[in-house]
Amino acid sequence: MSQLKEIKSRKEVSHLVRTFYSKIRIHTSLGPIFNGIVNDWEEHLERLTDFWEMVLLQTGPGAGKFNPVPVHKAVDRQVDHAIEQKHFGNWLELWFETLDENFSGNQADYAKEHARKMAHILFFRIMEARNTGK
Repeated sequence: MSQLKEIKSRKEVSHLVRTFYSKIRIHTSLGPIFNGIVNDWEEHLERLTDFWEMVLLQTGPGAGKFNPVPVHKAVDRQVDHAIEQKHFGNWLELWFETLDENFSGNQADYAKEHARKMAHILFFRIMEARNTGK
């Protein structure tokens, strides 16, 4: 097994994002959702790298640019409100797995903590939008 690295630069963030989404794309329940929504994977991966670089390193072009809530509400509408809590669980499992296979250190731990909080908030906001029609 290769030595685990710390997340210190955009290079590691990009590796994390690309490795993770390579798993997402072939996942039984997540793959169809993502592959049905994402038209340009390279653009999507770069935007997500920007987002996670901002979150984990407080650097990069993403500062103040991202609010994932409206995007995830829109995706839920596009898939006929088929997103369920299990999808967020699957997403977190793959995220943690990818981190554990590739990285260690404070930023890797923070990536898990932030993802867990983000998944909870996004699921809550999606359910709220369904109930309020917003």
